[in-house]
Amino acid sequence: MSKFIFILMAFVYLSGCAATKTKGQAYPKMYSEKPSSIVVVPAINNTTAADATALYSTTIAQPLSEAGFYVVPVPYVFEMLALEGIHDGAQVRSIPAHKFKTLFGADSILFVTINQWDTNYFLNSGNVTVGLKFELVSTTSNDLLWGYDSVIVQDTSSEGSGNFIVDAIATAIVTATTDYVPLAKAANARIISTLPVGKYHRKFGMDGDDPGIATASF
Repeated sequence: MSKFIFILMAFVYLSGCAATKTKGQAYPKMYSEKPSSIVVVPAINNTTAADATALYSTTIAQPLSEAGFYVVPVPYVFEMLALEGIHDGAQVRSIPAHKFKTLFGADSILFVTINQWDTNYFLNSGNVTVGLKFELVSTTSNDLLWGYDSVIVQDTSSEGSGNFIVDAIATAIVTATTDYVPLAKAANARIISTLPVGKYHRKFGMDGDDPGIATASF
């Protein structure tokens, strides 16, 4: 059975944040602005995987909704932006945040950067990696409300049959056919667990004392 290796890159994009801070201490602007709706824009793809943005876009709405936020339908947002000639997340960063408030009625914008969407293979060892960076920006103040990085690696090495050639072939096949979407979902779950919940969640306003940064589990 393939195993997950979680590499926690707890780079919270708020000045002075530390791993020991609570959500309330780490993300105070989430509690002062209380965003209830999020517009997710196309991810910035810093990898060589041309399909990474499209595949990733199918994984993000559900966990944000489960965290208590109204998520503007992602296909609708992408279609609206495409009509304006915008297909890449990097193009979106130059658009003033308040325009998303006007266009979509959303309190915040989620920018996702895909830094890793890679397959690595060497002889009879291999892995598949998904690395994501999240930044939630207010459409009212243009402030960064919350941010987080995480990388997940799935080991695709052969369990070992004793035959080097057989193991090398098995590893190559598993590595080449590993589905990135479950890894992206796992990365989403890890990252969004650090986000203060929205107004449609039963714990809204009551999670300020929860840990602001998830610890890695191996």
